[in-house]
Amino acid sequence: MLRSRKFLTLILDTVIALVTYFVTKYVAPDMSKDVLFVLAGLQPIVLAVIVMWGVEDAAMKRAGILPQQRK
Repeated sequence: MLRSRKFLTLILDTVIALVTYFVTKYVAPDMSKDVLFVLAGLQPIVLAVIVMWGVEDAAMKRAGILPQQRK
């Protein structure tokens, strides 16, 4: 599971969200709202990438392609 690009991307997104949350606690309130807005706008894109990789992996399994054969 630690080699899964879906899992690692999810962990990275979670770490970025947590760091952003705690960093924005200590900056000016108007700036923190902008940072949180940008983060909220990017998270659906990250989720879409994770879902796309899952669909791609499922299609490769159905086609009989092993993960080691992926290029």
